[in-house]
Amino acid sequence: MLNRLYMSLPEKTESSERFELPILESNIQGKKTIIRNFSKALKTVKRKEKHFYKYITKETATAATIDGPKLILNGKFYPDMIGKIFTKYLREFVLCHECGKPDTEINERNGVKVLKCTACGALNPLKKLR
Repeated sequence: MLNRLYMSLPEKTESSERFELPILESNIQGKKTIIRNFSKALKTVKRKEKHFYKYITKETATAATIDGPKLILNGKFYPDMIGKIFTKYLREFVLCHECGKPDTEINERNGVKVLKCTACGALNPLKKLR
């Protein structure tokens, strides 16, 4: 009977993941790249817009501006490159380095920024963004 129940459940219910990492929607217009869901994606992962703004400008070595819910990068950056940069950001600054869960927050301890996991309690130092 239990097997029949599992077979009748939709796939989404069977999944043990309660959190899906957002995907940045970007397109190129002329010599600029526009990330349309910039604000929404960062609200999903509970990070400040300025933090990712600093990260992406450092990674792409270009200037950018925040225009409401969009981020506009000077230069042509294809969606797969933006996706790789965002995935790297999520691994470094959002996902717990011990358990891999997204239940983290950035705190400061003795002048050092640390990633504190609210799920397992792990503390990991973060590299500085300049």
